[in-house]
Amino acid sequence: MNIILVVLALLLVIATALPLLRFDQWWVRVFDFPRGQIAISGAAVIVIFIFFWDPHRVYESVVLGLLVLAVGYQAVKMLPYTVLMPKQVMAAELPSGDTNLKLFVANVLMDNRQSDALLQIVREYDPDMILTVETDEWWERALTTLEETYPHTLKYPLDNTYGMLVYSRLELIDPEVRFILKDSIPSMHMQVVLPSGDRVFMHFVHPDPPNPKYATETTERDAEVLIVGREVETRDKPTIVAGDFNDVAWSQTTGLFQKASGLLDPRVGRGMYNTFNAKNLLLRWPLDHVFHSNHFKLVRMAKGPAWGSDHFPIFIELSLEAGAVAEQEEPDTSRAEGEQVDEKIEEGEQHKGE
Repeated sequence: MNIILVVLALLLVIATALPLLRFDQWWVRVFDFPRGQIAISGAAVIVIFIFFWDPHRVYESVVLGLLVLAVGYQAVKMLPYTVLMPKQVMAAELPSGDTNLKLFVANVLMDNRQSDALLQIVREYDPDMILTVETDEWWERALTTLEETYPHTLKYPLDNTYGMLVYSRLELIDPEVRFILKDSIPSMHMQVVLPSGDRVFMHFVHPDPPNPKYATETTERDAEVLIVGREVETRDKPTIVAGDFNDVAWSQTTGLFQKASGLLDPRVGRGMYNTFNAKNLLLRWPLDHVFHSNHFKLVRMAKGPAWGSDHFPIFIELSLEAGAVAEQEEPDTSRAEGEQVDEKIEEGEQHKGE
Protein backbone atom coordinates (compact mmCIF):
# COMPACT_ATOMS: atom_id res chain seq x y z
CA MET A 1 0.00 0.00 0.00
CA ASN A 2 2.83 2.42 0.89
CA ILE A 3 4.44 1.97 -2.52
CA ILE A 4 1.15 2.73 -4.28
CA LEU A 5 0.71 5.90 -2.21
CA VAL A 6 4.29 6.97 -2.91
CA VAL A 7 3.77 6.51 -6.66
CA LEU A 8 0.48 8.43 -6.59
CA ALA A 9 2.07 11.22 -4.57
CA LEU A 10 5.02 11.49 -6.94
CA LEU A 11 2.72 11.63 -9.96
CA LEU A 12 0.80 14.51 -8.40
CA VAL A 13 4.05 16.30 -7.52
CA ILE A 14 5.28 15.91 -11.10
CA ALA A 15 1.94 17.16 -12.46
CA THR A 16 2.36 20.23 -10.25
CA ALA A 17 5.99 20.84 -11.20
CA LEU A 18 5.69 20.43 -14.99
CA PRO A 19 3.93 23.78 -15.66
CA LEU A 20 6.79 25.54 -13.84
CA LEU A 21 9.05 24.57 -16.73
CA ARG A 22 9.21 27.08 -19.56
CA PHE A 23 8.39 24.49 -22.18
CA ASP A 24 5.61 24.98 -24.74
CA GLN A 25 4.94 21.29 -25.45
CA TRP A 26 1.23 20.47 -25.12
CA TRP A 27 1.82 17.64 -22.63
CA VAL A 28 3.52 20.14 -20.29
CA ARG A 29 1.12 23.07 -20.70
CA VAL A 30 -1.99 20.91 -20.32
CA PHE A 31 -1.13 20.56 -16.61
CA ASP A 32 -1.88 24.28 -16.19
CA PHE A 33 -5.56 23.34 -16.40
CA PRO A 34 -6.49 20.85 -13.64
CA ARG A 35 -5.10 22.65 -10.59
CA GLY A 36 -8.26 22.08 -8.58
CA GLN A 37 -8.41 18.42 -9.48
CA ILE A 38 -4.73 17.95 -8.59
CA ALA A 39 -5.16 19.80 -5.28
CA ILE A 40 -8.21 17.76 -4.25
CA SER A 41 -6.57 14.48 -5.28
CA GLY A 42 -3.40 15.47 -3.46
CA ALA A 43 -5.27 16.33 -0.27
CA ALA A 44 -7.02 12.94 -0.37
CA VAL A 45 -3.71 11.13 -0.84
CA ILE A 46 -2.18 13.07 2.06
CA VAL A 47 -4.97 11.98 4.42
CA ILE A 48 -4.59 8.33 3.41
CA PHE A 49 -0.79 8.58 3.39
CA ILE A 50 -0.72 9.70 7.03
CA PHE A 51 -2.48 6.50 8.14
CA PHE A 52 0.16 4.32 6.46
CA TRP A 53 3.17 6.61 6.88
CA ASP A 54 6.24 5.10 8.49
CA PRO A 55 8.32 8.09 9.73
CA HIS A 56 11.37 5.82 9.96
CA ARG A 57 11.38 5.56 6.15
CA VAL A 58 13.04 8.78 5.07
CA TYR A 59 11.85 8.53 1.47
CA GLU A 60 8.22 8.38 2.61
CA SER A 61 8.67 11.55 4.68
CA VAL A 62 10.30 13.32 1.74
CA VAL A 63 7.54 12.33 -0.67
CA LEU A 64 4.84 13.33 1.81
CA GLY A 65 6.52 16.70 2.32
CA LEU A 66 6.74 17.30 -1.43
CA LEU A 67 3.06 16.45 -1.83
CA VAL A 68 2.07 18.86 0.93
CA LEU A 69 4.06 21.59 -0.85
CA ALA A 70 2.45 20.69 -4.18
CA VAL A 71 -1.08 20.90 -2.77
CA GLY A 72 -0.25 24.18 -1.07
CA TYR A 73 1.13 25.61 -4.31
CA GLN A 74 -1.96 24.59 -6.26
CA ALA A 75 -4.19 26.17 -3.63
CA VAL A 76 -2.22 29.42 -3.73
CA LYS A 77 -2.52 29.60 -7.53
CA MET A 78 -6.31 29.24 -7.35
CA LEU A 79 -6.82 31.40 -4.25
CA PRO A 80 -7.28 34.70 -6.16
CA TYR A 81 -10.37 33.21 -7.83
CA THR A 82 -12.18 32.70 -4.54
CA VAL A 83 -14.14 35.03 -2.26
CA LEU A 84 -11.23 34.86 0.21
CA MET A 85 -9.27 37.45 -1.78
CA PRO A 86 -9.96 41.15 -2.43
CA LYS A 87 -11.85 41.95 -5.61
CA GLN A 88 -9.73 43.27 -8.46
CA VAL A 89 -12.76 45.02 -9.99
CA MET A 90 -15.00 47.14 -7.79
CA ALA A 91 -18.78 46.92 -7.81
CA ALA A 92 -20.41 49.56 -9.98
CA GLU A 93 -21.77 52.67 -8.32
CA LEU A 94 -24.06 53.25 -11.31
CA PRO A 95 -25.81 49.89 -11.82
CA SER A 96 -27.78 51.22 -14.77
CA GLY A 97 -27.29 53.96 -17.29
CA ASP A 98 -26.20 54.84 -20.78
CA THR A 99 -22.54 54.09 -19.99
CA ASN A 100 -23.23 50.39 -19.36
CA LEU A 101 -22.25 47.59 -21.72
CA LYS A 102 -23.65 44.05 -21.57
CA LEU A 103 -21.64 41.33 -23.31
CA PHE A 104 -22.57 37.67 -23.88
CA VAL A 105 -19.89 35.16 -24.94
CA ALA A 106 -20.67 31.61 -26.06
CA ASN A 107 -18.59 28.82 -27.54
CA VAL A 108 -21.35 26.96 -29.37
CA LEU A 109 -19.51 23.66 -30.09
CA MET A 110 -19.58 23.61 -33.88
CA ASP A 111 -21.40 20.28 -34.31
CA ASN A 112 -24.02 21.17 -31.70
CA ARG A 113 -27.40 21.95 -33.28
CA GLN A 114 -29.36 23.31 -30.29
CA SER A 115 -29.58 26.86 -31.59
CA ASP A 116 -33.05 27.46 -30.12
CA ALA A 117 -31.66 26.87 -26.64
CA LEU A 118 -28.92 29.44 -27.24
CA LEU A 119 -31.40 32.00 -28.58
CA GLN A 120 -33.56 31.52 -25.48
CA ILE A 121 -30.58 32.19 -23.19
CA VAL A 122 -29.69 35.30 -25.20
CA ARG A 123 -33.25 36.59 -24.76
CA GLU A 124 -33.02 36.04 -21.00
CA TYR A 125 -29.76 37.95 -20.60
CA ASP A 126 -30.66 40.62 -23.18
CA PRO A 127 -27.05 41.68 -23.91
CA ASP A 128 -25.91 44.63 -26.00
CA MET A 129 -23.32 42.49 -27.79
CA ILE A 130 -23.03 38.80 -28.54
CA LEU A 131 -19.85 36.91 -29.42
CA THR A 132 -20.12 33.31 -30.60
CA VAL A 133 -17.14 31.12 -31.44
CA GLU A 134 -16.84 27.75 -33.19
CA THR A 135 -19.55 29.03 -35.53
CA ASP A 136 -19.80 27.67 -39.07
CA GLU A 137 -22.23 28.59 -41.86
CA TRP A 138 -24.97 26.42 -40.29
CA TRP A 139 -24.72 28.50 -37.13
CA GLU A 140 -24.71 31.74 -39.09
CA ARG A 141 -28.03 30.74 -40.69
CA ALA A 142 -29.44 29.52 -37.38
CA LEU A 143 -28.70 32.85 -35.68
CA THR A 144 -30.03 35.05 -38.47
CA THR A 145 -33.04 36.05 -36.34
CA LEU A 146 -30.68 37.92 -34.02
CA GLU A 147 -30.16 40.54 -36.71
CA GLU A 148 -33.69 41.82 -36.11
CA THR A 149 -32.57 43.28 -32.78
CA TYR A 150 -28.79 43.25 -33.31
CA PRO A 151 -28.37 45.01 -36.68
CA HIS A 152 -24.62 45.62 -36.43
CA THR A 153 -22.64 42.47 -37.24
CA LEU A 154 -19.18 41.17 -38.02
CA LYS A 155 -19.10 37.59 -39.28
CA TYR A 156 -16.44 35.08 -40.21
CA PRO A 157 -17.98 31.59 -40.15
CA LEU A 158 -15.58 28.68 -40.64
CA ASP A 159 -15.90 24.89 -40.61
CA ASN A 160 -12.62 24.38 -38.69
CA THR A 161 -14.07 25.28 -35.21
CA TYR A 162 -12.55 28.79 -35.34
CA GLY A 163 -15.43 30.72 -36.90
CA MET A 164 -16.62 33.84 -35.07
CA LEU A 165 -19.82 35.87 -35.21
CA VAL A 166 -20.52 39.22 -33.53
CA TYR A 167 -24.00 40.72 -33.17
CA SER A 168 -24.46 44.16 -31.65
CA ARG A 169 -27.14 46.70 -30.84
CA LEU A 170 -24.35 49.23 -30.56
CA GLU A 171 -22.75 50.79 -33.60
CA LEU A 172 -19.49 49.14 -34.66
CA ILE A 173 -16.64 51.45 -35.66
CA ASP A 174 -13.86 50.12 -37.93
CA PRO A 175 -14.80 46.44 -37.50
CA GLU A 176 -11.92 44.24 -38.65
CA VAL A 177 -11.09 40.54 -38.94
CA ARG A 178 -7.41 39.81 -38.38
CA PHE A 179 -5.34 36.67 -38.68
CA ILE A 180 -2.68 37.40 -36.10
CA LEU A 181 -0.49 34.30 -36.47
CA LYS A 182 -2.47 31.67 -38.39
CA ASP A 183 -4.41 32.09 -41.63
CA SER A 184 -7.00 29.61 -40.30
CA ILE A 185 -7.67 31.40 -36.98
CA PRO A 186 -9.43 34.78 -37.08
CA SER A 187 -9.73 37.39 -34.38
CA MET A 188 -12.08 40.37 -34.34
CA HIS A 189 -11.34 43.97 -33.43
CA MET A 190 -13.56 47.05 -33.37
CA GLN A 191 -14.86 49.98 -31.39
CA VAL A 192 -18.44 50.24 -30.17
CA VAL A 193 -20.38 53.37 -29.35
CA LEU A 194 -22.27 53.36 -26.05
CA PRO A 195 -25.59 55.23 -25.73
CA SER A 196 -23.62 57.91 -23.87
CA GLY A 197 -21.47 58.46 -26.97
CA ASP A 198 -18.38 56.96 -25.32
CA ARG A 199 -16.35 54.56 -27.42
CA VAL A 200 -15.00 51.21 -26.22
CA PHE A 201 -12.30 49.18 -27.96
CA MET A 202 -13.23 45.50 -28.31
CA HIS A 203 -10.93 42.57 -29.11
CA PHE A 204 -12.24 39.00 -29.51
CA VAL A 205 -9.86 36.03 -29.72
CA HIS A 206 -9.99 32.23 -29.92
CA PRO A 207 -6.48 30.75 -30.31
CA ASP A 208 -5.49 27.07 -30.60
CA PRO A 209 -5.81 24.80 -27.54
CA PRO A 210 -2.84 22.61 -26.57
CA ASN A 211 -3.41 19.18 -28.09
CA PRO A 212 -1.31 16.36 -29.56
CA LYS A 213 -2.85 16.56 -33.02
CA TYR A 214 -3.12 20.16 -34.21
CA ALA A 215 -1.17 22.27 -31.71
CA THR A 216 1.64 20.23 -30.19
CA GLU A 217 3.12 23.45 -28.81
CA THR A 218 1.36 26.44 -27.25
CA THR A 219 3.80 28.97 -28.72
CA GLU A 220 1.31 30.53 -31.14
CA ARG A 221 -1.58 30.44 -28.69
CA ASP A 222 0.48 32.30 -26.11
CA ALA A 223 1.88 34.78 -28.62
CA GLU A 224 -1.53 35.63 -30.08
CA VAL A 225 -3.03 36.77 -26.78
CA LEU A 226 0.20 38.56 -25.79
CA ILE A 227 0.28 40.46 -29.10
CA VAL A 228 -3.23 41.69 -28.33
CA GLY A 229 -2.07 42.52 -24.81
CA ARG A 230 0.80 44.61 -26.14
CA GLU A 231 -1.59 46.49 -28.44
CA VAL A 232 -3.91 47.24 -25.54
CA GLU A 233 -1.01 48.38 -23.36
CA THR A 234 -0.30 51.35 -25.64
CA ARG A 235 -3.86 52.68 -25.33
CA ASP A 236 -5.28 54.47 -22.31
CA LYS A 237 -8.91 54.13 -23.37
CA PRO A 238 -11.84 51.89 -22.34
CA THR A 239 -11.02 48.42 -23.65
CA ILE A 240 -12.40 44.88 -23.41
CA VAL A 241 -10.68 41.66 -24.51
CA ALA A 242 -12.87 38.55 -24.52
CA GLY A 243 -13.19 35.07 -25.96
CA ASP A 244 -12.23 31.46 -25.51
CA PHE A 245 -8.51 31.72 -24.77
CA ASN A 246 -8.12 27.93 -24.58
CA ASP A 247 -6.12 28.69 -21.47
CA VAL A 248 -7.06 28.90 -17.81
CA ALA A 249 -7.24 32.06 -15.72
CA TRP A 250 -4.35 31.00 -13.47
CA SER A 251 -1.82 29.99 -16.13
CA GLN A 252 1.51 31.72 -16.57
CA THR A 253 0.49 32.96 -20.01
CA THR A 254 -2.81 34.47 -18.87
CA GLY A 255 -0.94 36.13 -16.01
CA LEU A 256 1.55 37.58 -18.48
CA PHE A 257 -1.32 38.75 -20.68
CA GLN A 258 -2.79 40.68 -17.77
CA LYS A 259 0.58 42.20 -16.96
CA ALA A 260 1.27 43.10 -20.61
CA SER A 261 -2.17 44.60 -21.19
CA GLY A 262 -2.83 46.16 -17.80
CA LEU A 263 -6.38 44.77 -17.94
CA LEU A 264 -8.38 43.64 -14.93
CA ASP A 265 -10.04 40.28 -14.26
CA PRO A 266 -13.51 40.64 -12.69
CA ARG A 267 -13.36 37.03 -11.44
CA VAL A 268 -10.61 37.82 -8.93
CA GLY A 269 -12.19 37.82 -5.49
CA ARG A 270 -15.50 36.53 -6.86
CA GLY A 271 -15.09 33.00 -8.22
CA MET A 272 -13.65 30.83 -10.96
CA TYR A 273 -16.62 30.85 -13.36
CA ASN A 274 -15.58 27.52 -14.85
CA THR A 275 -16.97 27.42 -18.39
CA PHE A 276 -15.50 24.15 -19.70
CA ASN A 277 -16.36 21.25 -19.69
CA ALA A 278 -20.13 21.67 -19.35
CA LYS A 279 -20.52 17.95 -20.03
CA ASN A 280 -18.09 16.74 -17.37
CA LEU A 281 -18.69 17.70 -13.74
CA LEU A 282 -15.25 16.54 -12.60
CA LEU A 283 -13.15 18.28 -15.26
CA ARG A 284 -14.06 21.96 -15.34
CA TRP A 285 -11.96 25.10 -15.53
CA PRO A 286 -12.24 28.72 -16.72
CA LEU A 287 -11.41 28.93 -20.45
CA ASP A 288 -13.74 31.75 -21.53
CA HIS A 289 -12.57 35.14 -20.37
CA VAL A 290 -13.57 38.79 -20.27
CA PHE A 291 -10.78 41.18 -19.31
CA HIS A 292 -11.27 44.94 -19.25
CA SER A 293 -9.46 48.19 -18.56
CA ASN A 294 -9.78 49.96 -15.22
CA HIS A 295 -12.22 52.45 -16.74
CA PHE A 296 -15.01 49.99 -15.88
CA LYS A 297 -16.62 48.70 -12.73
CA LEU A 298 -18.69 45.53 -12.52
CA VAL A 299 -22.47 45.51 -12.48
CA ARG A 300 -22.98 41.77 -12.88
CA MET A 301 -21.18 38.67 -14.09
CA ALA A 302 -22.77 35.25 -14.51
CA LYS A 303 -22.06 31.82 -15.91
CA GLY A 304 -25.01 30.80 -18.04
CA PRO A 305 -26.74 27.39 -17.96
CA ALA A 306 -25.76 24.25 -19.84
CA TRP A 307 -27.58 24.22 -23.16
CA GLY A 308 -25.94 21.66 -25.47
CA SER A 309 -22.44 23.02 -25.97
CA ASP A 310 -19.41 21.76 -24.06
CA HIS A 311 -18.97 25.37 -22.80
CA PHE A 312 -21.18 27.34 -20.47
CA PRO A 313 -21.77 30.87 -21.79
CA ILE A 314 -20.51 33.92 -19.91
CA PHE A 315 -22.47 37.14 -19.38
CA ILE A 316 -21.02 40.36 -18.04
CA GLU A 317 -22.36 43.87 -17.54
CA LEU A 318 -19.83 46.64 -17.04
CA SER A 319 -20.27 50.29 -16.12
CA LEU A 320 -17.97 52.95 -17.54
CA GLU A 321 -17.54 55.30 -14.60
CA ALA A 322 -15.65 58.51 -14.03
CA GLY A 323 -13.11 58.01 -11.26
CA ALA A 324 -12.82 54.25 -11.76
CA VAL A 325 -9.27 54.59 -13.11
CA ALA A 326 -8.09 56.28 -9.94
CA GLU A 327 -9.77 53.66 -7.73
CA GLN A 328 -8.60 50.48 -9.53
CA GLU A 329 -4.93 49.71 -9.92
CA GLU A 330 -3.62 48.08 -13.09
CA PRO A 331 -1.45 44.95 -12.77
CA ASP A 332 2.27 45.79 -12.57
CA THR A 333 4.83 44.27 -14.92
CA SER A 334 8.39 43.59 -13.81
CA ARG A 335 11.28 43.96 -16.22
CA ALA A 336 11.74 40.18 -16.31
CA GLU A 337 8.04 39.66 -17.11
CA GLY A 338 8.21 42.25 -19.88
CA GLU A 339 11.19 40.47 -21.40
CA GLN A 340 9.34 37.17 -21.18
CA VAL A 341 6.35 38.66 -23.01
CA ASP A 342 8.63 39.96 -25.78
CA GLU A 343 10.35 36.59 -26.01
CA LYS A 344 7.07 34.69 -26.35
CA ILE A 345 5.81 37.09 -29.03
CA GLU A 346 9.05 36.74 -30.97
CA GLU A 347 8.87 32.94 -30.79
CA GLY A 348 5.26 33.01 -32.01
CA GLU A 349 6.11 35.27 -34.95
CA GLN A 350 8.99 32.97 -35.87
CA HIS A 351 6.57 30.03 -35.90
CA LYS A 352 4.31 31.99 -38.21
CA GLY A 353 6.98 32.01 -40.86
CA GLU A 354 7.63 28.27 -40.62
